[in-house]
Amino acid sequence: MIPVSALILESRFEMTEIRFSLPGAWCRFCVAGSVLAAVCLHGDGAAAQGKLEARYTALLGGLPIGRGHWAIEIGENQFTAAASGVTTGLMTVFTNGQGSGAARGLVRGDKLVPTVFASSVSHDNRIDELRMVLSGGTVKELFVDPPVQPNPQRIPVTEAQRRGVLDPMSAALVHVAGSPDPVSPEACRRTIPVFDGRMRFDLHLSFKRFERVQSESGYQGQVAVCGVQFVPLGGYVPDRYVVKYLMAQREMEIWLAPIAGTRIVVPYRISLQTPLGTGVLAATTFVTTPTPRPTTSAAR
Repeated sequence: MIPVSALILESRFEMTEIRFSLPGAWCRFCVAGSVLAAVCLHGDGAAAQGKLEARYTALLGGLPIGRGHWAIEIGENQFTAAASGVTTGLMTVFTNGQGSGAARGLVRGDKLVPTVFASSVSHDNRIDELRMVLSGGTVKELFVDPPVQPNPQRIPVTEAQRRGVLDPMSAALVHVAGSPDPVSPEACRRTIPVFDGRMRFDLHLSFKRFERVQSESGYQGQVAVCGVQFVPLGGYVPDRYVVKYLMAQREMEIWLAPIAGTRIVVPYRISLQTPLGTGVLAATTFVTTPTPRPTTSAAR
């Protein structure tokens, strides 16, 4: 979930009819595994405990342009998620980029409550830094460098829009309530409120179908395929081409796979159409294991 929120849906990601600016956007696409993938952290039932170690490859028009790693641990009282990525292949002819990001938070009954998010992305001798502290879904502290450039056409992010939000990485952990199998249509039936430090946007998810996947290592089985609609709310310039392009997209998809031992599903594959062909972030390895709860005797 690059973050696609920090990656593909990044507010400074620029496209024109003749140019598709990839440096920061596609490096984040590797890091987040993010700028598209974001989803809700609410539901019923205990989150349980489990781990994920996954590796992803980013493709553009079928050609590899980046790779990334994502590690998640859902514990009894807290959760952590960390990702890193780097540009590869033909992309290095145009730009060299790498980045990392991490989030952590609390496990409170049936909810994951994010508290801290940070990311660092370097490309073309430029470094983008972001740090965010949250409490109960409200942004309490924010550091962004370089800061957002003033633009009279930019729709500002209001204080109200900084409440009830998810950071880009935590938003990719989807808790599914109800059905016995978390890989279900319910995983896709939600709206995700995301704030990436610069832009506030919603991702409207809807169920499309089931697919079966087979990793080179790890998970083999069914995934839920969600359609995604991007709806900007604040921190964006309405006339910018990339904003109009993403709002008009109707083919964006997120494929969600489960973390063993939990009711959490996370992005296995993300795809969208670009002026240069289909962009895909897909897992090559997806190793997930449950973490047994300590027994009463062990706890003593």
